[in-house]
Amino acid sequence: MEQIPTRDVLDSLIEDGLHEINRERSGLLLSGFSAGLDIGFGPLLMAVVLTLSEGSFGDLTTELVVASMYAVGFMFVILGRSELFTEHTTLAVVPVLDRKASLGELTRLWGLVYLGNIGGGLVFTLLAVVLMPGLGVVSPEAFETIALKLVTHDLHWLFVAGVFAGWLMGLLAWLITAAQGTLARVVLIWIVTATIGLLHLPHSIAGNVEVLFGVFISPEITVLQYLAFLALSTAGNACGGAVFVGLLKYGHVVRGAN
Repeated sequence: MEQIPTRDVLDSLIEDGLHEINRERSGLLLSGFSAGLDIGFGPLLMAVVLTLSEGSFGDLTTELVVASMYAVGFMFVILGRSELFTEHTTLAVVPVLDRKASLGELTRLWGLVYLGNIGGGLVFTLLAVVLMPGLGVVSPEAFETIALKLVTHDLHWLFVAGVFAGWLMGLLAWLITAAQGTLARVVLIWIVTATIGLLHLPHSIAGNVEVLFGVFISPEITVLQYLAFLALSTAGNACGGAVFVGLLKYGHVVRGAN
């Protein structure tokens, strides 16, 4: 199958980014809230797998299955066309680089989508920690294990690893635009997001749910640790998506065209 020219991919990203930037405020907020809810199914399925596998990371089979479950939430969000902050760290930056949107418009989009994502994740987490242990499908210890995997690192690791997670998510936005067909997009989503899960990189939106699990379940995880995780992973994600994908991809395509 013939590949889409890179200039066409860039033009499509610009068009999509402008469409999202120009959406109504309430629509962006609700779409972001929906994405925050839907992405929670990934961390929840991770907890189910850990419960069934005696609640520990480290075994190769467990790690691979957990990473695949992590990808499920992203499939729900991306194929469902809900707004995810880490996609917009690349998608919405490109129109600004092309001087078709302003920094103020970018900030508005990021802020609304991010608030919706975090709010949706909070609601999902509350429902999960209240209802799921009672159904007997997941143990509280599994929720704690998932959260500790993200908050027991040095603070600088959260930012640097967050850059890699944002880089991968920005690359995913580019690849999905270049892909032809739903099956190709499903495979790409699984490869990229399962990689983030396998490496335990801090994704600010999925990680919001993962760490909140621990805040509500475990006395070992504090609100301060949660806030530090959220701030540093968000900054890292934004940097990775905007710089390593948005800026570099835009630069090489435009320079190549000239």
